[in-house]
Amino acid sequence: MARPRLFDEERALDAAMRAFWEKGYEATSTQDLCEATGLGRSSIYNTFSSKHDLFQRALARYVDAMTAQQLEILEDVERSALERIEALFERIIEQEFEQRWAGRSIGCLSVNTTVELAARDPEVDRVLTRDLRVRLDALRAAVEAGQQAGEITADREPEALARFVNAVIGGMRVSAQGGADRPALKGIAATAVSALRR
Repeated sequence: MARPRLFDEERALDAAMRAFWEKGYEATSTQDLCEATGLGRSSIYNTFSSKHDLFQRALARYVDAMTAQQLEILEDVERSALERIEALFERIIEQEFEQRWAGRSIGCLSVNTTVELAARDPEVDRVLTRDLRVRLDALRAAVEAGQQAGEITADREPEALARFVNAVIGGMRVSAQGGADRPALKGIAATAVSALRR
């Protein structure tokens, strides 16, 4: 008969996610994961099989949660399309000031991982690519709605504008890691909204 686990696996996964988010995959040691989760090495490896497996599960948990928040905003038909995009920028800015480590934003685990691993880890790249497609589809749908309503410029294809908004969000995340304050991020968002406006 298998011994019951004496810890909350979901809580351990959240703690590991935070450790990877703060330090990155390669800089996070097994000891860091033990300290973050409160588990011994054997418990970590018995549950998650490897550091890479634990990271993939933590990343999938992160993208599911973050993308769900973004989709909720982008699919809110009570707001106009441009208001949805503005609300998304506002949420991104709030997140940057909710998640801080050593006095700086820790950015976005997806963006950080794209820079660190996507080009050389096919499994991680698949997770990130699938998530990107979901977010771009939602952004494109919002842009198309805004173009049909006459509030978003029709001078560019919806896919191109969706990628533009996504790139602005990535830039805001990196800017916050670099020390940009709230007014600076709000200025970036306002400039992007102006560029979208018809």
